[in-house]
Amino acid sequence: MAENTQSGLLTVRLVTPDRILLDATAVSVELPSMSGYLEALYGHAPLLAELGAGEVRLHGGTSGDQVFFVAWGFVEVLPERVTILAETALHPEEIDVAEAEVQLKHGHEMWDKAGDDGDNYDAANAEIRTAEEKIQSAGGKH
Repeated sequence: MAENTQSGLLTVRLVTPDRILLDATAVSVELPSMSGYLEALYGHAPLLAELGAGEVRLHGGTSGDQVFFVAWGFVEVLPERVTILAETALHPEEIDVAEAEVQLKHGHEMWDKAGDDGDNYDAANAEIRTAEEKIQSAGGKH
């Protein structure tokens, strides 16, 4: 893990079930929580939040400004550390836009077939949101 030897820098770790995508420091980290985007700075009050689909943005620190697409999981924010446990995390250049377009179409099909089932609508919304955020992170327009 990156050592936080300089005051004012957060140690940031982004982990998926398959890999450690990031182990660095940052001045600030923007995160997509299920209740909206949040920003963590050094000294932030402890927080545990459910991660949504969207972009994690790191500002400053050892690896400069970086952006990652993440979807679903949890984030733990402590005064000196941010740990992001994501089901999916990708560099923008790793995103297959054509695949995301197929995922978006599938989400809309799920929505059309959801009927009166609230759980099916929730699943369709999650699929649509993930696909739209992937496309946006890859620089595509929707």
